[in-house]
Amino acid sequence: MSISALLLLLAFLAAFGFLIGRQKIHLQYKQQSEKPRITTLPKYFGYVAGLVSLIPALLVLFVLHVAETPWINHQISEVIASEGLQTDLDLDLYLNDIKNANSEAEVAALSHDKQVIHGHYQRITKTAEWGKSAVVISLAVLLGLFALKRINTETRARLIFEKIIEWILLAAASIAIMTTVGIVLSVLFESMRFFGDVPVMDFMFGTEWSPQTAIRADQVGSSAAFGAVPLFVGTMLISVIALMVSVPLGLMSAIYLSEYASRSVRAVAKPVLEILAGIPTVVYGFFAALTVAPFIRDLGEGLGLSVASESALAAGLVMGIMIIPFVSSLADDVMSAVPQALREGSLGLGATRSETIVKVLIPAALPGIVGGVLLAASRAIGETMIVVMAAGLAANLTVNPLEAVTTVTVQIVTLLTGDQEFDSAKTLAAFALGLMLFVTTLVLNMVALYVVRKYREQYE
Repeated sequence: MSISALLLLLAFLAAFGFLIGRQKIHLQYKQQSEKPRITTLPKYFGYVAGLVSLIPALLVLFVLHVAETPWINHQISEVIASEGLQTDLDLDLYLNDIKNANSEAEVAALSHDKQVIHGHYQRITKTAEWGKSAVVISLAVLLGLFALKRINTETRARLIFEKIIEWILLAAASIAIMTTVGIVLSVLFESMRFFGDVPVMDFMFGTEWSPQTAIRADQVGSSAAFGAVPLFVGTMLISVIALMVSVPLGLMSAIYLSEYASRSVRAVAKPVLEILAGIPTVVYGFFAALTVAPFIRDLGEGLGLSVASESALAAGLVMGIMIIPFVSSLADDVMSAVPQALREGSLGLGATRSETIVKVLIPAALPGIVGGVLLAASRAIGETMIVVMAAGLAANLTVNPLEAVTTVTVQIVTLLTGDQEFDSAKTLAAFALGLMLFVTTLVLNMVALYVVRKYREQYE
């Protein structure tokens, strides 16, 4: 039985348990000789019966599904050993040929030995699927019957239901936390492997980035350079240009929409502005490469400046346009949430509207504005497509916005493009760069939390 069919069947059993449990309590309330004192609604008894049947079955299904493939591979390996067959290739590649043969023509194209193993594979797979289905369905039915038998009018079903929901929410939060921990540990582990080959100081303070390595020592490029300073400088250069565009425009747009625009104008302008956030980044990349970059190059040549065909300025300008909605929407929301009493008090003391905005509104909404700027900065640091198409791949150590630069994220994509083996410093460098991005984001979050905490104490 397929996973989708099994999930549908489990959902049906849970719904059936809900209906039976609720109906059972309805009947018990009606059969009481005295007027029943209802302390818990019947629906909660149904919820308990359905969840008791569903949740353990889903957990067992997850465990069995994860263990199914290793078990099948182990069984196939034992069959290969018992048949005395020899595999000249890696076992995984040998099994992939067998597993990918689905039609009769594909099976007929296999060698005789693989055809024999394919027959065993089909039998073992069907046994695993039906065994998994039987275990899960039996468990769901037994637990559902157990719950229906145990519940009665004295059962504290609502408390049990709330406790089950609490555990479900705790499991969801734990999964999110463990996922974050797993990502950090995996990046950290691979980064330590990289730093075992390349000194940390050379990586952090080296000024030459050339990760290409040669297969033989006598080939060109056999000694790679992993100085990440050009990548850090390029990332910061493009991000600063983007923030110089997005923060003023986004903040002024938010002030206009929040304080000056009429309802009709706001109803049209705000959704149109937020459309910018929904445009794919590759479209921004085309716009930067085909429109903005040639315009900047022609304008620079007209002024007698030397402008590269792919420049940090072009990428930063387009990236700034892309992240305007992140600043504008959050700033607009937090400024709209500022109590009206603050505005009226400032105006009542004789301040003009512009003075009220500068002296009262923006300081009161500063924590939310900082959050919007932080989100925009994170978006700018993590952007890849616009930089690839508008700023290029050259790791130049420069702060001149008219020259071509590259960023950390672009180099991560470049290092991991194609089939890669994670056994060389070239590919492991991507994890070290990812670790640096993680640390940078962490520092930005700490700064934002400090600002938020400081101004919340002042205005609350």
